[in-house]
Amino acid sequence: MKGKGFSGFAEGKQTMVSLPEAVFTELVPQIDDLRELQVTLLILCRLAQRQARVAPWVTRDELLNDPVVRQVAAAGSADLDGLLAQAVARGTLLTVSWKRGDDVVEQRYLANSPKGRMAVAALQRGIDPAQTEAPQRPNIYALYEQNIGPLTALLSEDLQEAEQTYAQEWIEEAFREAVRMNKRNWKYIQAILENRRTKGKDEIHRGDREEDGRKYVEGDYADFIKH
Repeated sequence: MKGKGFSGFAEGKQTMVSLPEAVFTELVPQIDDLRELQVTLLILCRLAQRQARVAPWVTRDELLNDPVVRQVAAAGSADLDGLLAQAVARGTLLTVSWKRGDDVVEQRYLANSPKGRMAVAALQRGIDPAQTEAPQRPNIYALYEQNIGPLTALLSEDLQEAEQTYAQEWIEEAFREAVRMNKRNWKYIQAILENRRTKGKDEIHRGDREEDGRKYVEGDYADFIKH
């Protein structure tokens, strides 16, 4: 299936999807069927955009109504079912039937992860964990480029480590604080994050008074301001 060429990523803010590294280092090299790979990546993307008490899922009907999935499974539902069966047989996806309150039985697909296996076990016991669409949040790279400036390779490693260490809410608040104080550099932001981790949030946010500003200039973060 040959389509038109890719015109490149659009300028401006892009929605980011997070997938495990093993998808690219272990799974992708195993899949020699292009359309199975396409459907697999599309489903993993859809799952990454959702939240659930245990693990998110996507239904067969949702996939059939997804225009991008339909484009891959050009022959229709039987074609999609075959591709889904391949992904399940490979061990990429899990599948379970669920009877809804209106007596309609739907087929659900989940990632074959520890949480996915827990969710399947819960569904098989008759427990239906709720799920919602995950709110779209900028990742740490986008926050840096939007508020500080261009990234370097070395700094990217520091940002990745910080994203794995601190909660997303903390990171966003630290960037906001740096912008508010007009101290737009990574070491200052990093110091805010570490200070919150060791001393708690109240040590950082004490209002908008001038004394609060002097605390950052003369106190814990003074060594980082001129970086």
